[in-house]
Amino acid sequence: MVNILTQFGQGDVTAAALRIRFAVFVDEQGFAASDELDALDVESWHLVAYDGETAIATARLHEDTPGIWHVQRVATLRDFRGRGLGRLLFERIEQFAKEHQITQLTLGAQLPAQGFYEKLGFHAHGEQFLDAGAPHIEMTKKL
Repeated sequence: MVNILTQFGQGDVTAAALRIRFAVFVDEQGFAASDELDALDVESWHLVAYDGETAIATARLHEDTPGIWHVQRVATLRDFRGRGLGRLLFERIEQFAKEHQITQLTLGAQLPAQGFYEKLGFHAHGEQFLDAGAPHIEMTKKL
């Protein structure tokens, strides 16, 4: 059974989120470690999905504008993909957002993941842009 924990700022959940992010974005996708770490980690919510004791998926939530959370750093470890964890993670994000009076989610999707986010009800808008050298598209979802 998958359990999803949340934490604001720094702590054990955030440390687990960073391990997942480095495994996926740095080790697997080849992004620079310096692109993965930023000051937002200490002022954001971190969600981590656990399979027993093993941290397997994560996302970061930051309130850029009152009532709007920007979803970032969504990642699932390679061995756990294709099991519906992304959908479960976003179900929890939406529930958690509503508990915090958040009315909209935004994210910058890597282009290969755009279809996944569209299935979750996100809508693309604007021009494609580069983030850390990878093409992205801005997407939003009203809650």
